Amino acid sequence: MDLTLTPDELSFRQSLREFIAAHRHLAPPESDTRLGTEERRLWQQLLLTNGFLGRTVPSRYGGYGAKPNLMEQRAISEEFAAAGITDRMLVANRQGVSMLVPTLLEYGTEEQKQRWIPPTLRGELIWCQGYSEPGAGSDLAALSTRGRVEEDHFVITGQKIWTSEAHQADMMFCLVRTEPEAEKHGGISFILVPMSAAGIDVRPLKTMTGRSSFNEVFLTDVCVPLDHLVGARGRGWEVANEALKHERGALGNPEVTQTRFQELVELMTSEKVNGCRLIDNPVYTDRLVKLQSWLMALRLNSARILTCRMKGEEPGLCQLVVKLQGCELNYQLSALAIDVLGEVGVLDGGSDFVRAGGAWQNNYMFDLGLIIGGGTAQIQKNIIAERGLGMPRRAHAV
Repeated sequence: MDLTLTPDELSFRQSLREFIAAHRHLAPPESDTRLGTEERRLWQQLLLTNGFLGRTVPSRYGGYGAKPNLMEQRAISEEFAAAGITDRMLVANRQGVSMLVPTLLEYGTEEQKQRWIPPTLRGELIWCQGYSEPGAGSDLAALSTRGRVEEDHFVITGQKIWTSEAHQADMMFCLVRTEPEAEKHGGISFILVPMSAAGIDVRPLKTMTGRSSFNEVFLTDVCVPLDHLVGARGRGWEVANEALKHERGALGNPEVTQTRFQELVELMTSEKVNGCRLIDNPVYTDRLVKLQSWLMALRLNSARILTCRMKGEEPGLCQLVVKLQGCELNYQLSALAIDVLGEVGVLDGGSDFVRAGGAWQNNYMFDLGLIIGGGTAQIQKNIIAERGLGMPRRAHAV
Protein backbone atom coordinates (compact mmCIF):
# COMPACT_ATOMS: atom_id res chain seq x y z
CA MET A 1 0.00 0.00 0.00
CA ASP A 2 1.17 3.54 -0.78
CA LEU A 3 2.03 5.23 2.52
CA THR A 4 2.79 8.62 0.94
CA LEU A 5 1.20 11.44 2.94
CA THR A 6 -1.76 13.31 1.42
CA PRO A 7 -1.91 17.14 1.55
CA ASP A 8 -4.27 16.91 4.54
CA GLU A 9 -1.91 14.55 6.34
CA LEU A 10 1.06 16.82 5.61
CA SER A 11 -0.91 19.77 7.02
CA PHE A 12 -1.74 17.74 10.14
CA ARG A 13 1.92 16.87 10.64
CA GLN A 14 2.91 20.53 10.31
CA SER A 15 0.32 21.62 12.88
CA LEU A 16 1.61 18.91 15.19
CA ARG A 17 5.16 20.21 14.88
CA GLU A 18 3.97 23.73 15.66
CA PHE A 19 2.15 22.46 18.76
CA ILE A 20 5.27 20.66 19.99
CA ALA A 21 7.46 23.73 19.38
CA ALA A 22 5.05 25.90 21.40
CA HIS A 23 4.40 23.49 24.27
CA ARG A 24 7.45 21.19 24.50
CA HIS A 25 8.55 22.91 27.73
CA LEU A 26 5.37 21.75 29.51
CA ALA A 27 6.14 18.04 29.06
CA PRO A 28 7.25 16.46 32.35
CA PRO A 29 10.86 15.20 32.38
CA GLU A 30 11.24 11.48 31.83
CA SER A 31 13.15 11.21 35.10
CA ASP A 32 10.05 12.37 37.02
CA THR A 33 8.35 9.12 38.00
CA ARG A 34 5.60 10.73 40.07
CA LEU A 35 2.13 10.06 38.71
CA GLY A 36 -1.06 12.05 39.24
CA THR A 37 0.64 15.40 39.84
CA GLU A 38 -1.09 18.61 38.79
CA GLU A 39 1.62 19.32 36.19
CA ARG A 40 1.12 15.92 34.58
CA ARG A 41 -2.66 16.27 34.59
CA LEU A 42 -2.50 19.69 32.92
CA TRP A 43 -0.09 18.38 30.26
CA GLN A 44 -2.25 15.34 29.57
CA GLN A 45 -5.40 17.47 29.33
CA LEU A 46 -3.63 19.81 26.90
CA LEU A 47 -2.81 16.84 24.67
CA LEU A 48 -6.39 15.61 24.97
CA THR A 49 -7.91 18.98 24.07
CA ASN A 50 -5.75 19.21 20.95
CA GLY A 51 -6.45 15.65 19.84
CA PHE A 52 -2.99 14.20 20.38
CA LEU A 53 -4.23 11.86 23.10
CA GLY A 54 -7.43 9.81 23.02
CA ARG A 55 -7.76 11.00 19.45
CA THR A 56 -10.25 8.36 18.26
CA VAL A 57 -11.98 7.80 21.60
CA PRO A 58 -15.62 8.96 21.21
CA SER A 59 -16.29 12.40 22.68
CA ARG A 60 -19.11 10.99 24.82
CA TYR A 61 -16.39 9.11 26.74
CA GLY A 62 -14.14 12.16 27.10
CA GLY A 63 -12.05 11.56 24.00
CA TYR A 64 -11.30 13.87 21.08
CA GLY A 65 -13.75 12.04 18.83
CA ALA A 66 -11.77 12.08 15.57
CA LYS A 67 -12.35 9.51 12.87
CA PRO A 68 -9.73 6.74 12.83
CA ASN A 69 -6.79 7.72 10.61
CA LEU A 70 -3.77 5.49 10.98
CA MET A 71 -1.48 7.92 9.18
CA GLU A 72 -2.36 10.64 11.70
CA GLN A 73 -1.69 8.24 14.59
CA ARG A 74 1.65 7.42 13.02
CA ALA A 75 2.46 11.11 12.66
CA ILE A 76 1.70 11.71 16.36
CA SER A 77 4.01 8.89 17.39
CA GLU A 78 6.82 9.96 15.05
CA GLU A 79 6.77 13.67 15.79
CA PHE A 80 6.65 13.39 19.58
CA ALA A 81 9.45 10.82 19.50
CA ALA A 82 11.53 13.05 17.20
CA ALA A 83 11.13 15.85 19.76
CA GLY A 84 12.42 13.57 22.51
CA ILE A 85 9.01 13.24 24.15
CA THR A 86 8.76 9.57 25.06
CA ASP A 87 5.66 7.53 25.92
CA ARG A 88 6.43 7.98 29.61
CA MET A 89 6.39 11.77 29.13
CA LEU A 90 3.22 11.79 27.02
CA VAL A 91 0.81 10.34 29.57
CA ALA A 92 0.77 10.04 33.33
CA ASN A 93 -0.31 6.43 33.20
CA ARG A 94 0.25 4.33 30.08
CA GLN A 95 -1.42 1.30 31.60
CA GLY A 96 -4.66 3.21 31.96
CA VAL A 97 -4.62 5.13 28.67
CA SER A 98 -2.94 2.60 26.37
CA MET A 99 -4.22 -0.67 27.83
CA LEU A 100 -7.42 -0.23 29.84
CA VAL A 101 -9.18 2.42 27.75
CA PRO A 102 -9.18 0.40 24.49
CA THR A 103 -10.13 -2.71 26.47
CA LEU A 104 -13.13 -0.96 28.03
CA LEU A 105 -14.17 0.35 24.61
CA GLU A 106 -14.21 -3.25 23.40
CA TYR A 107 -15.67 -5.10 26.42
CA GLY A 108 -17.01 -2.57 28.93
CA THR A 109 -20.63 -1.74 29.60
CA GLU A 110 -21.92 1.72 28.74
CA GLU A 111 -21.87 2.66 32.44
CA GLN A 112 -18.25 1.45 32.79
CA LYS A 113 -17.15 3.47 29.77
CA GLN A 114 -18.83 6.61 31.05
CA ARG A 115 -17.44 6.14 34.55
CA TRP A 116 -13.83 5.10 33.97
CA ILE A 117 -12.62 6.35 30.58
CA PRO A 118 -12.98 10.18 30.94
CA PRO A 119 -11.00 10.55 34.21
CA THR A 120 -8.37 8.13 32.90
CA LEU A 121 -7.84 10.21 29.76
CA ARG A 122 -7.65 13.40 31.85
CA GLY A 123 -4.94 11.91 34.06
CA GLU A 124 -7.17 12.05 37.13
CA LEU A 125 -7.32 8.29 37.61
CA ILE A 126 -4.14 6.19 37.77
CA TRP A 127 -4.29 2.45 37.03
CA CYS A 128 -2.06 -0.53 37.69
CA GLN A 129 -2.22 -4.01 36.20
CA GLY A 130 -2.84 -6.98 38.53
CA TYR A 131 -1.81 -9.96 36.41
CA SER A 132 1.39 -11.74 37.54
CA GLU A 133 1.59 -13.75 40.75
CA PRO A 134 4.50 -15.48 42.53
CA GLY A 135 3.42 -18.81 40.98
CA ALA A 136 1.91 -17.44 37.78
CA GLY A 137 4.15 -15.28 35.65
CA SER A 138 4.95 -16.82 32.29
CA ASP A 139 2.11 -19.28 32.89
CA LEU A 140 -0.35 -16.53 33.76
CA ALA A 141 -3.41 -18.78 33.54
CA ALA A 142 -2.09 -20.65 36.61
CA LEU A 143 -3.06 -17.67 38.80
CA SER A 144 -4.59 -18.51 42.16
CA THR A 145 -6.06 -15.20 43.38
CA ARG A 146 -9.68 -16.12 44.18
CA GLY A 147 -12.91 -14.19 44.13
CA ARG A 148 -16.17 -15.46 45.63
CA VAL A 149 -19.54 -13.75 45.48
CA GLU A 150 -21.23 -12.58 48.67
CA GLU A 151 -24.45 -10.62 48.20
CA ASP A 152 -23.61 -7.81 45.74
CA HIS A 153 -19.80 -8.03 46.00
CA PHE A 154 -16.82 -10.11 44.93
CA VAL A 155 -14.62 -10.95 47.91
CA ILE A 156 -11.06 -11.27 46.59
CA THR A 157 -8.08 -12.90 48.30
CA GLY A 158 -4.63 -13.49 46.82
CA GLN A 159 -1.33 -11.92 45.86
CA LYS A 160 -0.02 -10.06 42.81
CA ILE A 161 3.61 -9.26 42.06
CA TRP A 162 5.62 -7.01 39.71
CA THR A 163 2.66 -4.65 39.80
CA SER A 164 3.96 -1.48 38.15
CA GLU A 165 3.05 1.78 39.93
CA ALA A 166 0.67 0.08 42.37
CA HIS A 167 2.01 2.36 45.11
CA GLN A 168 0.65 5.38 43.20
CA ALA A 169 -2.44 3.85 41.59
CA ASP A 170 -6.08 4.60 42.33
CA MET A 171 -7.39 1.46 40.61
CA MET A 172 -6.19 -1.96 39.47
CA PHE A 173 -7.50 -4.05 36.58
CA CYS A 174 -7.08 -7.46 38.06
CA LEU A 175 -7.33 -11.10 36.98
CA VAL A 176 -9.21 -13.19 39.52
CA ARG A 177 -10.25 -16.84 39.50
CA THR A 178 -13.99 -16.73 40.14
CA GLU A 179 -14.93 -20.17 38.80
CA PRO A 180 -12.58 -22.60 40.57
CA GLU A 181 -14.22 -25.65 38.98
CA ALA A 182 -13.82 -24.38 35.41
CA GLU A 183 -10.94 -25.30 33.13
CA LYS A 184 -7.69 -23.36 33.56
CA HIS A 185 -8.37 -20.45 31.20
CA GLY A 186 -12.12 -20.46 31.63
CA GLY A 187 -12.48 -19.63 35.30
CA ILE A 188 -10.79 -16.21 35.25
CA SER A 189 -12.59 -12.86 35.49
CA PHE A 190 -11.36 -9.32 34.73
CA ILE A 191 -12.29 -7.09 37.68
CA LEU A 192 -11.62 -3.40 38.43
CA VAL A 193 -10.40 -3.06 42.01
CA PRO A 194 -10.16 0.24 43.98
CA MET A 195 -6.70 0.43 45.56
CA SER A 196 -8.23 2.25 48.55
CA ALA A 197 -10.37 -0.78 49.45
CA ALA A 198 -9.90 -2.36 52.86
CA GLY A 199 -7.67 -5.43 52.80
CA ILE A 200 -5.13 -4.21 50.21
CA ASP A 201 -1.48 -4.05 51.24
CA VAL A 202 1.08 -2.64 48.75
CA ARG A 203 4.78 -3.36 49.34
CA PRO A 204 7.30 -1.72 46.95
CA LEU A 205 10.08 -3.84 45.42
CA LYS A 206 13.42 -2.16 44.80
CA THR A 207 14.93 -3.18 41.46
CA MET A 208 18.55 -3.06 40.29
CA THR A 209 17.87 0.46 38.94
CA GLY A 210 17.62 1.56 42.58
CA ARG A 211 13.98 2.54 42.11
CA SER A 212 10.77 0.97 43.35
CA SER A 213 8.41 1.09 40.39
CA PHE A 214 7.28 -2.53 40.95
CA ASN A 215 5.29 -3.78 43.91
CA GLU A 216 3.82 -6.77 45.68
CA VAL A 217 0.10 -6.41 46.28
CA PHE A 218 -1.64 -8.53 48.91
CA LEU A 219 -5.45 -8.78 48.84
CA THR A 220 -7.22 -10.11 51.91
CA ASP A 221 -11.03 -10.37 51.70
CA VAL A 222 -11.21 -7.27 49.48
CA CYS A 223 -14.83 -6.38 48.65
CA VAL A 224 -15.47 -5.15 45.10
CA PRO A 225 -18.94 -4.40 43.66
CA LEU A 226 -20.20 -6.89 41.07
CA ASP A 227 -20.59 -4.13 38.49
CA HIS A 228 -16.77 -3.78 38.42
CA LEU A 229 -16.62 -6.98 36.36
CA VAL A 230 -15.56 -6.28 32.74
CA GLY A 231 -16.92 -8.72 30.19
CA ALA A 232 -18.57 -11.99 31.13
CA ARG A 233 -17.76 -13.74 34.38
CA GLY A 234 -15.20 -16.48 33.74
CA ARG A 235 -14.24 -14.91 30.37
CA GLY A 236 -11.51 -12.66 31.71
CA TRP A 237 -8.77 -14.43 29.78
CA GLU A 238 -10.18 -13.04 26.55
CA VAL A 239 -10.42 -9.55 28.02
CA ALA A 240 -6.91 -9.72 29.49
CA ASN A 241 -5.40 -10.67 26.14
CA GLU A 242 -7.00 -7.61 24.55
CA ALA A 243 -5.13 -5.44 27.09
CA LEU A 244 -1.88 -7.39 26.59
CA LYS A 245 -2.07 -6.85 22.85
CA HIS A 246 -1.86 -3.11 23.41
CA GLU A 247 0.93 -3.47 25.99
CA ARG A 248 3.14 -5.56 23.73
CA GLY A 249 2.70 -3.13 20.87
CA ALA A 250 3.76 -0.22 23.09
CA LEU A 251 6.90 -2.08 24.22
CA GLY A 252 8.10 -2.28 20.60
CA ASN A 253 7.41 1.29 19.47
CA PRO A 254 9.90 1.92 16.62
CA GLU A 255 9.75 5.70 17.03
CA VAL A 256 10.97 5.49 20.62
CA THR A 257 13.77 3.18 19.50
CA GLN A 258 14.67 5.52 16.63
CA THR A 259 15.08 8.38 19.10
CA ARG A 260 17.30 6.27 21.32
CA PHE A 261 19.42 5.24 18.33
CA GLN A 262 19.98 8.89 17.41
CA GLU A 263 20.99 9.63 21.00
CA LEU A 264 23.50 6.78 20.81
CA VAL A 265 24.97 8.17 17.58
CA GLU A 266 25.36 11.57 19.26
CA LEU A 267 27.01 9.93 22.28
CA MET A 268 29.48 8.03 20.11
CA THR A 269 30.24 11.21 18.17
CA SER A 270 30.98 13.25 21.29
CA GLU A 271 32.84 10.63 23.36
CA LYS A 272 36.57 10.36 22.63
CA VAL A 273 39.47 8.16 23.67
CA ASN A 274 42.98 9.51 23.06
CA GLY A 275 41.44 12.26 20.95
CA CYS A 276 39.60 9.85 18.63
CA ARG A 277 35.81 9.78 18.38
CA LEU A 278 34.37 6.42 19.33
CA ILE A 279 32.07 6.46 16.31
CA ASP A 280 35.27 6.14 14.24
CA ASN A 281 36.32 3.00 16.13
CA PRO A 282 35.64 0.10 13.70
CA VAL A 283 34.59 -2.32 16.46
CA TYR A 284 31.98 0.03 17.87
CA THR A 285 30.89 1.18 14.41
CA ASP A 286 30.31 -2.43 13.36
CA ARG A 287 28.03 -2.96 16.36
CA LEU A 288 26.22 0.30 15.67
CA VAL A 289 25.55 -0.56 12.02
CA LYS A 290 24.26 -3.99 13.02
CA LEU A 291 21.80 -2.37 15.43
CA GLN A 292 20.83 0.13 12.73
CA SER A 293 19.83 -2.79 10.51
CA TRP A 294 17.70 -4.19 13.35
CA LEU A 295 16.07 -0.78 13.72
CA MET A 296 15.33 -0.65 10.00
CA ALA A 297 13.68 -4.08 10.25
CA LEU A 298 11.59 -2.87 13.22
CA ARG A 299 10.46 0.23 11.32
CA LEU A 300 9.64 -1.70 8.14
CA ASN A 301 7.70 -4.24 10.15
CA SER A 302 5.76 -1.35 11.71
CA ALA A 303 4.93 -0.09 8.20
CA ARG A 304 3.76 -3.59 7.30
CA ILE A 305 1.43 -3.65 10.32
CA LEU A 306 0.13 -0.20 9.40
CA THR A 307 -0.58 -1.37 5.84
CA CYS A 308 -2.51 -4.39 7.11
CA ARG A 309 -4.65 -2.26 9.39
CA MET A 310 -5.39 0.28 6.65
CA LYS A 311 -6.57 -2.58 4.44
CA GLY A 312 -8.71 -4.00 7.25
CA GLU A 313 -6.55 -7.11 7.60
CA GLU A 314 -5.19 -8.77 10.73
CA PRO A 315 -1.41 -8.16 11.01
CA GLY A 316 -0.86 -11.72 12.23
CA LEU A 317 2.77 -12.81 12.48
CA CYS A 318 4.26 -9.33 11.93
CA GLN A 319 2.43 -8.07 15.02
CA LEU A 320 3.52 -11.00 17.16
CA VAL A 321 7.24 -10.26 16.73
CA VAL A 322 7.06 -6.59 17.81
CA LYS A 323 7.56 -7.02 21.57
CA LEU A 324 10.41 -9.53 21.21
CA GLN A 325 12.11 -7.46 18.52
CA GLY A 326 11.72 -4.06 20.20
CA CYS A 327 12.75 -5.00 23.74
CA GLU A 328 15.88 -6.84 22.62
CA LEU A 329 16.94 -3.97 20.35
CA ASN A 330 16.42 -1.33 23.07
CA TYR A 331 18.54 -3.37 25.46
CA GLN A 332 21.34 -3.82 22.91
CA LEU A 333 21.38 -0.07 22.19
CA SER A 334 21.79 0.66 25.90
CA ALA A 335 24.45 -2.06 26.20
CA LEU A 336 26.50 -0.47 23.42
CA ALA A 337 26.18 2.92 25.11
CA ILE A 338 27.49 1.49 28.38
CA ASP A 339 30.49 -0.04 26.57
CA VAL A 340 31.16 3.22 24.73
CA LEU A 341 31.19 5.13 28.02
CA GLY A 342 33.89 2.85 29.43
CA GLU A 343 34.59 3.49 33.10
CA VAL A 344 32.00 6.31 33.09
CA GLY A 345 29.37 3.73 32.15
CA VAL A 346 29.39 2.20 35.63
CA LEU A 347 28.75 5.49 37.44
CA ASP A 348 25.50 6.29 39.19
CA GLY A 349 23.36 9.38 38.59
CA GLY A 350 24.97 11.26 41.48
CA SER A 351 28.40 11.55 39.85
CA ASP A 352 29.62 14.76 38.21
CA PHE A 353 30.96 12.69 35.31
CA VAL A 354 27.80 10.76 34.49
CA ARG A 355 26.27 11.37 31.06
CA ALA A 356 22.60 12.23 30.42
CA GLY A 357 21.82 12.15 34.11
CA GLY A 358 22.44 8.40 34.27
CA ALA A 359 19.74 7.63 31.69
CA TRP A 360 21.89 5.09 29.85
CA GLN A 361 22.63 3.14 33.03
CA ASN A 362 18.98 3.19 34.05
CA ASN A 363 17.79 2.11 30.58
CA TYR A 364 20.40 -0.65 30.45
CA MET A 365 19.00 -2.26 33.58
CA PHE A 366 15.34 -1.41 32.98
CA ASP A 367 15.36 -2.73 29.39
CA LEU A 368 16.86 -6.00 30.54
CA GLY A 369 13.83 -6.35 32.81
CA LEU A 370 11.45 -5.67 29.91
CA ILE A 371 12.86 -8.67 28.06
CA ILE A 372 11.23 -10.59 30.91
CA GLY A 373 8.29 -8.31 31.75
CA GLY A 374 5.13 -8.25 29.65
CA GLY A 375 5.78 -11.86 28.61
CA THR A 376 9.32 -13.27 28.59
CA ALA A 377 11.33 -13.56 25.37
CA GLN A 378 10.93 -17.34 25.59
CA ILE A 379 7.15 -17.06 25.87
CA GLN A 380 7.09 -14.59 22.97
CA LYS A 381 9.01 -17.09 20.82
CA ASN A 382 6.46 -19.78 21.67
CA ILE A 383 3.63 -17.42 20.71
CA ILE A 384 5.34 -16.60 17.40
CA ALA A 385 5.96 -20.27 16.64
CA GLU A 386 2.52 -21.60 17.60
CA ARG A 387 0.15 -18.76 16.72
CA GLY A 388 2.15 -17.10 13.96
CA LEU A 389 3.85 -20.00 12.19
CA GLY A 390 1.36 -22.74 13.06
CA MET A 391 3.99 -25.01 14.58
CA PRO A 392 2.87 -27.74 17.00
CA ARG A 393 2.97 -27.05 20.71
CA ARG A 394 6.05 -28.36 22.45
CA ALA A 395 5.33 -31.65 24.20
CA HIS A 396 5.92 -31.41 27.95
CA ALA A 397 7.97 -34.11 29.62
CA VAL A 398 5.96 -36.46 31.82
